[in-house]
Amino acid sequence: MSYLSISTWSLHRLLGPLRFTVWNADTSQHGINLQEQPEVHTLLELPAEAKRRGYQALEVCHFHFPSVEPDYLEQLRLAFTAAGLSFDTLLLDYGDLTTSDEARLKADKAFFKQWIDVAASVGAKQIRIVAGEAAASDKAAMHRSAVELSEMVSYASKKGVRVITENFRPLTSTGANCVELLSEVGSELGFITDFGNFKAPHKYDEFAQTLPYSVSVHAKPHYDAEGIPDAEELIRCLETVREAEFNGAIVLIYDGPGEMWAGLERVKYIIEPYL
Repeated sequence: MSYLSISTWSLHRLLGPLRFTVWNADTSQHGINLQEQPEVHTLLELPAEAKRRGYQALEVCHFHFPSVEPDYLEQLRLAFTAAGLSFDTLLLDYGDLTTSDEARLKADKAFFKQWIDVAASVGAKQIRIVAGEAAASDKAAMHRSAVELSEMVSYASKKGVRVITENFRPLTSTGANCVELLSEVGSELGFITDFGNFKAPHKYDEFAQTLPYSVSVHAKPHYDAEGIPDAEELIRCLETVREAEFNGAIVLIYDGPGEMWAGLERVKYIIEPYL
């Protein structure tokens, strides 16, 4: 049975500063691009707040972690436990497994492993690693990504964490590429199907390709200028989920204007009949 989840991206104007990871090619080092945001909820408070609002799980973007010190990670793990909420996925929002820059590849792989360790410490079931920034037509890059993802899968499995990827960024921008990558790596690699990342008019057919591999669905609607979701288009996406007999997390994504919890409620109203 599918269940209701939420990504912290859907609350990115409520959770304090965003700490985006960036690559500095001049120094061959990672840096942080800090973007200030109001802090209505701390990350430690969020599990209880999400549970109160009817969610069963969370996906947490890595840039929302204010600390990765062991004491803080233990506090966060306990916050999820106390709320009775599942920490489904730690969403890494940075990295390129298909880069030709060997210094960056080495640094990115170390970065991924550090965050896999974080995922294990906080009790996350999965960690999303982006397959790569290479063009969808680059078959050599597809193979490189599969090799590197296989290494990450092996490392994470020893920590009790599953690696998943997503139809996110150029390499996995088509359903055929997603299936090819998943087939090459094997069944230990999971997947997220994001409604907003395949392009019309073929996106609905592509959902049918990736949903059988998916542990979660990012239910990302189109919005008008007032933040009102396009219900007809979202329902068409949700029908593909029903037809696939999907039984994982349906993760609400809202990044439109206005108050973010209110925006999420509008999306939730459309999605609840499909749970």
